[in-house]
Amino acid sequence: MDPTPHILVVDDHEDIRSLLAKYLRKHGYRVTTADGGMAMKRAVQDSAIDLVVLDIMMPGEDGLSLCRWLRAGDQTPVIMLTAMSEETDRVIGLEIGADDYLTKPFNPRELLARIKAVLRRSNSLPPQREKPAENRLSFEHWHLNIDQRELIDEAQVATPLSTAEFSLLLAFLNHPNRVLTRDQLLDLTQGREAKVFDRSIDNQVSRLRKKIETDPKAPRLIKTVWGGGYSFTADVKRS
Repeated sequence: MDPTPHILVVDDHEDIRSLLAKYLRKHGYRVTTADGGMAMKRAVQDSAIDLVVLDIMMPGEDGLSLCRWLRAGDQTPVIMLTAMSEETDRVIGLEIGADDYLTKPFNPRELLARIKAVLRRSNSLPPQREKPAENRLSFEHWHLNIDQRELIDEAQVATPLSTAEFSLLLAFLNHPNRVLTRDQLLDLTQGREAKVFDRSIDNQVSRLRKKIETDPKAPRLIKTVWGGGYSFTADVKRS
């Protein structure tokens, strides 16, 4: 199997596809191009893709819908290409699982740097466990229903979770008893937008502790690993 990273470029503009394919191949990547959703889905299903460069504004199925489709099946990294005026779309793209975004027009060198960074972070993540047949994870006296996004205690009382809290808790439950750095937690929950958001993980951990820990000031479930990040120490059961 060829170990060279395989990049899929999805854009409805032929000149952009051709330019990026030529540039990325020059820098040692294998490249497949797609002019829209149907071609992208065929490429993903037919080949092992290591990263997708995905334009948001395309006729037919747009990039946000395609990113959502991709995230429902696997965790292939996605870098979204957006127009300057698409602030809302950029935020939505990150919320649904894009790893990074780049605003058009852009320098191919910047895209290359972002591809290298995303692939490096993706390769450093601990392996994801297989999804359970029933999307329910249990720890201590808590049960997390993934489909309903509900955290329920033994008395069947639900504790509301924000989108960020749910994503963070799910990341911990999928990687119990592992030290996860802040960068890895950002990748697992929302993708990296910019380094300015690094400390947001600390705030999210603090809020999550207040909801699941008996004593948030002396946490037993989410341990801080000094110089490393955080570790979820409870046993996790799947049912």
